[in-house]
Amino acid sequence: MAAVSMRSRSRSTELSPEEERILIRDIALAAEANSKEGDIFYLLTQRWWQHWIDYVNQDQPNNTNDVSFVSEHYDSAGSSTLKRPAGIDNSDLIYDAASADTNSGIDIHDTLLEGRDYVLLPQEVWNQLHTWYGGGPTLPRKVISSGLSQTEMAVEVYPLRLQLLVMPKGDRSIIRISKKETIAELHRRACDIFDLSMEQVCIWDYYGRRKHALMNDMDKTLDDANIQMDQDILVEVLNPVNGTTLGRSTSSVRYNGSLEKEGASVLVEPSKSSLSIAGGLSATKGASRSYSVELIQSQGLIARELDTPYGTIGVSTRGSSCGLTGLQNLGNTCFMNSAIQCLVHTPEFARYFREDYHQEINWQNPLGMVGELALAFGELLRKLWAPGRTPVAPRPFKTKLARFAPQFSGYNQHDSQELLAFLLDGLHEDLNRVKHKPYIKSRDADGRPDEDVADEYWANHIARNDSIIVDVCQGQYKSTLVCPICNKVSVTFDPFMYLSLPLQSTTTRTMTVTVFTCDGSALPSACTVTVPKQGRCRDLIQMLSNASSVKHSEKLLLVEIQHHMVQRFLEDPLISLSTIKDDDHLAAFKVPKLANTKYLQLIHRRREQGNSDSQITSGWKPYGTPLVLPISCDDEIIGGNILMIVHKMLSPMLRTKSLEHTKISGVMSATEGSDPSLDLCSGEACTDSVVSNSANKDITSSKPVSSLELPLQLVGENNTCTDLWVGVEKAIRLASSSTSILIYVDWSQKFLEKYDTHYLENLPEVFKYGPVTKKARTEPLSLYTCLEAFLREEPLVPEDMWYCPQCKERRQASKKLDLWRLPEVLVIHLKRFSYSRSMKHKLETFVDFPIHDFDLTNYVASKKNARRQLYELYALTNHIGGMGSGHYTAHIKLLDENRWYSFDDSCVSPINEEEVKSGAAYVLFYRRVATEDADASC
Repeated sequence: MAAVSMRSRSRSTELSPEEERILIRDIALAAEANSKEGDIFYLLTQRWWQHWIDYVNQDQPNNTNDVSFVSEHYDSAGSSTLKRPAGIDNSDLIYDAASADTNSGIDIHDTLLEGRDYVLLPQEVWNQLHTWYGGGPTLPRKVISSGLSQTEMAVEVYPLRLQLLVMPKGDRSIIRISKKETIAELHRRACDIFDLSMEQVCIWDYYGRRKHALMNDMDKTLDDANIQMDQDILVEVLNPVNGTTLGRSTSSVRYNGSLEKEGASVLVEPSKSSLSIAGGLSATKGASRSYSVELIQSQGLIARELDTPYGTIGVSTRGSSCGLTGLQNLGNTCFMNSAIQCLVHTPEFARYFREDYHQEINWQNPLGMVGELALAFGELLRKLWAPGRTPVAPRPFKTKLARFAPQFSGYNQHDSQELLAFLLDGLHEDLNRVKHKPYIKSRDADGRPDEDVADEYWANHIARNDSIIVDVCQGQYKSTLVCPICNKVSVTFDPFMYLSLPLQSTTTRTMTVTVFTCDGSALPSACTVTVPKQGRCRDLIQMLSNASSVKHSEKLLLVEIQHHMVQRFLEDPLISLSTIKDDDHLAAFKVPKLANTKYLQLIHRRREQGNSDSQITSGWKPYGTPLVLPISCDDEIIGGNILMIVHKMLSPMLRTKSLEHTKISGVMSATEGSDPSLDLCSGEACTDSVVSNSANKDITSSKPVSSLELPLQLVGENNTCTDLWVGVEKAIRLASSSTSILIYVDWSQKFLEKYDTHYLENLPEVFKYGPVTKKARTEPLSLYTCLEAFLREEPLVPEDMWYCPQCKERRQASKKLDLWRLPEVLVIHLKRFSYSRSMKHKLETFVDFPIHDFDLTNYVASKKNARRQLYELYALTNHIGGMGSGHYTAHIKLLDENRWYSFDDSCVSPINEEEVKSGAAYVLFYRRVATEDADASC
């Protein structure tokens, strides 16, 4: 063999690159003329093939090589002659051949794409190249008939890979076999592998690990028997005495017509993809013929990338209808797959993209993706609707998506609804029939009838936005804003692509707030109250005041705490409670009702762990909950006054009364008689005389006598700190623009031993999420209730405040939405996920959504068209699991079959209509139902 190889190479060197090219071309022409079912094609690595193409075309005019690709194949420096390729090396197409199963042969990688990773050569072309160059390994594949009519020819790149399971012994083996082989051949190979006779075995289609059908029609092909890639085949060994199985009796198993939800089992080595190669065809219909034509028409065998680079990967459906093709999971792309399947199975989109839509692509739209997103989606849709059941790898589409939406690049899990929103918007811009958008300024309603204003807004919208997406998915709602100060009413009519509905089972909300007293009369305590979900701060303050027994002379000061500092003062009674998130921390302070005040903010600090007390001040870090108290600016603010207030507020947290008779430094002299009301260390409540002017005289008339008092630092301008004990008798000067007095309390270890500061450290969240209870998971919530919550009037959040044209200021107006014009396809997003600064939550609420007769007639504010607004569900996406480890699937109704299917990435299986409703439903797709009154009005 070595001598033959050497002689072949010797003869090859006598041929010039031009002669090789012409000879291969002539062989390809002959192969094309005689191609038929059963012919053999060979896989050849694209890299080697491209090198050979460049080699034999290097002297051709107008030949342009990819220098970056072939530079490594040129002769020595200074030469422009391309080196002759070395031996054929197909190793990049296969797994480790040494580890391959002897029954399944050499296994090629699961993710190969024709035209990118490999080319298919007719047997005669392969033989000639192999004679010249040698190498391998040899990867032959057979031409089979395909398509509904079985008249199209294609190369079976990936034969079926099946796992044979022997019962009752439990042996197993993986084999490769063509889908066009007969059941008799499957029987023969199973008997050879397990050393059995044909009379001893009974073979079952064991799809989904369930006996699906007895395979006893020996002349039937595996394709006709609907055998799928990577499914199990059960080989039952019969008892030679009575003809029964050695295991359970075959009569005890009865097929009930249903499929297991998991679908076919997937058996791959740990190092391989989690999805396996399907028993499908090459990526191009009639690949054996089209490739030879490409050879001849490519001006001297210049290889070109095939038009349809989609892979043929995965296991999926058992049906024969079009539209039952799964999508391979490329790695956490279930969020994308589920959304795509719902759009692909929208009848209007399926019809549009299967026809010639290229004439509507807007190539110059600066808001679009220069048509590339629409082209990628259209090609993917056509592939999913093509005859056959081989799942598609949406890699080309994902590549285009990541190019225009970098947030979806990589292989992290994303929100399916966010992907859907971007995709609909991107397709609209790519397919916008308006090439030059006119500038149109909307007029104010000015008392005109709503119908006229709405039609004007819609006409203005269509003048700038006109596409299949607008035709199918866009509706219009009425938005009414009311200024809370001057009652100015503004009405606009805005388009929408989908409705995001809140999951509000109730109209109330529980909130936990920690209440502090400022007079030292009580320890802090958490207070939980129930408030209106769409309420305002005044509602929360009122409920807290009632629950904590606020006196008539007091009021509650509500603040939001973040990072141990005051984030904001919630003084405006009109602030919406929706701006307060569940993981926020709130504190309320009982303070006297005073006028002309500044806020005293007491910020607690302690040293980082491991630091000593001798460390410089910069080593102190904030911790705990700051304390807040208003101070009257009518009187002079003295340092000693602030010292009294601080000790007064902290006195309830003293651990011991050992300091009961110790006087406050700088407050009492050793010889002066003391007022019991000023003995703060006793833990007794202090009277208001502490902060009276008479007390201030006593405070400032004496000098410090103890060094055991809390170190207090007054924060001045430029964040400079001044020891309050040094300036105890001095007045504090504050800038007129300053609204707060910041005081640092530095807690050394000795003071932490005297005070129980855990009351300051454990500030609870507004609402603490715990494990979802069974009741919460199953409690029904009507979709109509969600819609009503969406349409309910509510105040705008502060970030979206409205500029009132009458007040000439931004106002937190109330907003009311009404449905005005409904689209043909209504997309409804159930807001299961809530996002906050530090965490995400998922609501497992079960929403009872109608599948048939979703009646929106009473929710449409426009009475111009009085016809009934009925919708029917045809698709939905589901999110299963938690935030970090969730999974997306889709349930879709094939309207031609009037049957529901579950699309779980590559696996597609029929389901009953009762299975469509679940607590996992996330995005719902409804189609308008033609009614009698609608037909009559046409």
